[in-house]
Amino acid sequence: MESKRQQKFAGVIQQDLATIFQREGMNYLPHTMVTITKVRVTPDLAIARIFLSFFNTADNQQALQTIKSHASEIRYKLGARIKDQVRVIPSLEFFVDDTSEYVERMDKIFDKISKEDRQPDIEES
Repeated sequence: MESKRQQKFAGVIQQDLATIFQREGMNYLPHTMVTITKVRVTPDLAIARIFLSFFNTADNQQALQTIKSHASEIRYKLGARIKDQVRVIPSLEFFVDDTSEYVERMDKIFDKISKEDRQPDIEES
């Protein structure tokens, strides 16, 4: 369970990173929209785990590798934005958020189940 401080700090990071990706994301991944779905911060506020969702890309893992290769530049830009609010700029760890893919898979399974012929209940006399 995250403390209020962690949650608040994660919210600040999420907002500022969203602005960075919105303004400069096309430099890293042209024609791809990057969404920050979740940010988790360690109790000492030293590491921020950022979960990303990519739209309009064929390969999520390749997009993630591109973001990871620019992590120090992104951290620098984040630091410029939050330097007055924190003592130490956290290290950034990026992950793919596959929640939408999971939901899509589950929807397909439920659709398949609902389309299957149902066998009538056999009542024993």
